[in-house]
Amino acid sequence: MPTVPQMPPPQPPRRPAWLLPALAAALVVVIAAAGVGAYLVYGKVSAARPPAQTGKPASSQPAAGGAKGPDVCAMLPKEEADRLVPDATVARSSRDGDATVSFSCNWQNRRISFGEFWRDREIDVRIDQWKGEGAKTGRSIAQGSYEVGYRGGKYGATATPSLDPDEKRYVSPVKDIPGVGDGAYAQYTWSRDGKLLWYAFGRAYARVNDMTIEVRFQAGQQRKDAQTLSNETTQAITEENAIREVSGLIAHFAKGAAAWQAKNPDVLAQAEPSRQATVSPSVQPTPSPSILATFPADCEAITEVATRLVPEPAKRARGTAAGDDNQTECRWLNRELPGDSEGTTKIRSALMTVHRFSNRAGAADETAAKSYFASERGGDKNVAESSIGGITWGEVADVKGLGDQAYQQFLQIRGRGEVSNSAGAVLMRKGAVVVRVDYSGQQRPKDEPTNSPKVQLMSQKEAMAGALSLARAYMAELAKQPAGS
Repeated sequence: MPTVPQMPPPQPPRRPAWLLPALAAALVVVIAAAGVGAYLVYGKVSAARPPAQTGKPASSQPAAGGAKGPDVCAMLPKEEADRLVPDATVARSSRDGDATVSFSCNWQNRRISFGEFWRDREIDVRIDQWKGEGAKTGRSIAQGSYEVGYRGGKYGATATPSLDPDEKRYVSPVKDIPGVGDGAYAQYTWSRDGKLLWYAFGRAYARVNDMTIEVRFQAGQQRKDAQTLSNETTQAITEENAIREVSGLIAHFAKGAAAWQAKNPDVLAQAEPSRQATVSPSVQPTPSPSILATFPADCEAITEVATRLVPEPAKRARGTAAGDDNQTECRWLNRELPGDSEGTTKIRSALMTVHRFSNRAGAADETAAKSYFASERGGDKNVAESSIGGITWGEVADVKGLGDQAYQQFLQIRGRGEVSNSAGAVLMRKGAVVVRVDYSGQQRPKDEPTNSPKVQLMSQKEAMAGALSLARAYMAELAKQPAGS
């Protein structure tokens, strides 16, 4: 380990539990995979950046009287929070320690339904205002803490840790973030430990006068039809996406810290003992779907079309109420269809997820539907025409004549988990209703497993034609319904 200057007084310990994705209480029965959703939802990062620091010197010691501390949760624009962690549970805390006064905010949702995947997201932010000690000002101690962290990050990127045989770990080089506070940088960590744990996150640090800021963003997803006590189908955020997101996030909080300091020059913030750990009760994570006793009427109405694509299907329907989004999921599946040649077997699957948005009064909420559609399109557009970890995404192409808005995308997955397949996907919106349709399949020698290298993926032509025929059939049924129903 290289020699570094003496570290400033230690910060209060961080809560490490956020790194561990929650495991479900029971195994999910493995069934054939249907459509493959986009890897991660990302939109454009806001170009807003905090103004350059004025260089105004800090006083030798902040005023002892104190002022109400910064509201960390309010520093992140709502649209940004909703984009990165939809339907998050928000928790805030503050703490007066020996070396710092700390203010934190956490956005978390461990179970976000997205097509064939369960996604988990978390943003964790902490702002520490450093107290002066003797002749040292809080600003000088904050600067020392930041510099030690920066050197430690560079060392961590080149160090060779001692790992177990089934453990893997990668730490990216440090990337400087220009124009944020008095200095900022970002780093990415990826870790895999055996069969139960696979996670990745981006982390960014910044200093603004006598405050240091740390932001972490963790994201991952796993197929719904996977065994939950396994990481074989788990996908974690990529380095490029993680660095981009935390670089944008740290700018918001550096700007907020600078604004608080401008209103409270040379003042030591006060923690709020009565609110050291408060949780927003109004927003809860997406609940698990429940099996519906009867097949929904709107799904039954297009079963004739679905059956032409998936002969003799096993049908399943599930429902979920997630805040303003009432979801219905219908699936037609046959894993044992005769192949195109003797000795081969086909899998065909059609999956349709209907999102109906309503406001608190129960009326149709077209604005929420538009926002959801835009978020999904932005995420799919972000990964379009790229490939990672055996998953390939085609281009996002707008489709005319399907409601108010619609687009299509072709996806392929090979060598990931239990099933290799390809899928045609269509997302469409009409009023306050957003519908996703996935038509997927494969063909293989009868005695080969569903993830065999000998699997022949469904062609793009067949996948997209099937998805579009289902989408048009459903939209025709939707057009027959009275407005606002």
